[in-house]
Amino acid sequence: MMHLQDSLIPFISSFVLAVISLPLFIGYMIMHKEGQQIRDEGPKWHQKKSGTPTMGGVVFVLSSIISSIWVGIWQHNLNKSIWVLIIAFLGYGIIGFLDDGLKLYFKRNLGLRAWQKLLGQIIIAALIIIIAAADHFPFELYLPFIGMVKSAILFIAFVLFWLVGFSNAVNLSDGLDGLATGLSIIAYGTYAFMAYQQHAWAVLIFTCSVIGGLVAFIIYNHKPAKIFMGDAGSLALGGGLAAVSIYLHHPWSLLLVGIVFVGETLSVILQVISFQTTGKRIFKMTPIHHHFEMLGWSEWKVDIVFWIVGLVGSAIYLICIY
Repeated sequence: MMHLQDSLIPFISSFVLAVISLPLFIGYMIMHKEGQQIRDEGPKWHQKKSGTPTMGGVVFVLSSIISSIWVGIWQHNLNKSIWVLIIAFLGYGIIGFLDDGLKLYFKRNLGLRAWQKLLGQIIIAALIIIIAAADHFPFELYLPFIGMVKSAILFIAFVLFWLVGFSNAVNLSDGLDGLATGLSIIAYGTYAFMAYQQHAWAVLIFTCSVIGGLVAFIIYNHKPAKIFMGDAGSLALGGGLAAVSIYLHHPWSLLLVGIVFVGETLSVILQVISFQTTGKRIFKMTPIHHHFEMLGWSEWKVDIVFWIVGLVGSAIYLICIY
C-alpha cells in the first residue's frame, strides 16, 4: 500500500528530470534551428510563433516513463497495469514524434498522412488490448440506462475508439501556449485522486509521474511559450488519459474530466458538417479556442477560462461519484 506522501516521489522525480532537461533540449533545438512551422490557415498573429522550438513532449514523456518505472520497481508495483499505461503513453508519443520529425525535416506543417497516423494509433490500441487480455482485464463496458455489458467485441471497439479519439482530441486542443498542458495537469490530477481512492497504486504512480513532467513543462510552455509540446506530447497525453480512464473502470468520466477536449473536437466536427451541407460556418475558426481568439480574447483569457471549465468538469464528476 502507498501512502499519500509516497505519490510525491514520482511527481518530484519526473519534475526534476524534465525541468533540468528542458533548457538543454530548447538550446539544442534553437542551435539546430528546429522550430514549429505555423499553419497558414491559422490566426495571422500566430505567425510570429514560427520557429519556436517544438517536440518538447519528448522530454516530459521520457521523464514520466523513467519515473514510473523506477518508482514502480521501488514500490513493487511494476505490473501489467503500469506497463499498459506506459505503452499507451510511449506508443502514441512515438507516433507524434514521427509526425513532428517529418514536419521539421520537410520544413512545412505536414507530417504523417492521416491514414498512416490512424493506422499507428490503431496498432498501439490493439497492442494494449492484447496485454489487457493477458492481464485478465474484464472485457465489459457500462452502458447508460442498460448496465454492465460483457462483450469482447463491444469492449474492443470502444477501446479502439476511445484511445484514437482522445489522442486526437488533446492534439486538437494544443493550439495555444499552455492550453493543453494546463488542461492535462487538471485531468491527470483528477485521475490521480481517483486512483488513490481506488488503491490503484500503479495508476497513481503513472499519473503523478505525468503531472510532474507537465508542471515542469508549463514553466517553459506558458505564454509566451519557449517551446511547444508538438504531437509527440499531445498524442501521448490523450492516449494516456484514455488508457487511465479505462483502467480505473470509469471510461465515461473522460467526457467530463476532458470536457474541453471533447468540446474542441465537436467544434471541428460541427464546423465541417455545417460547411459541407450548408456552405456556412458555425464558428469563426476551429478548433473552438481560435473562435474565441477571433472574438478578441487574449491567449491568457482563453487559457484561464478553458482551464476553469476543465476544473469544473472534473469537480462535478468527483462530486457525483464520491
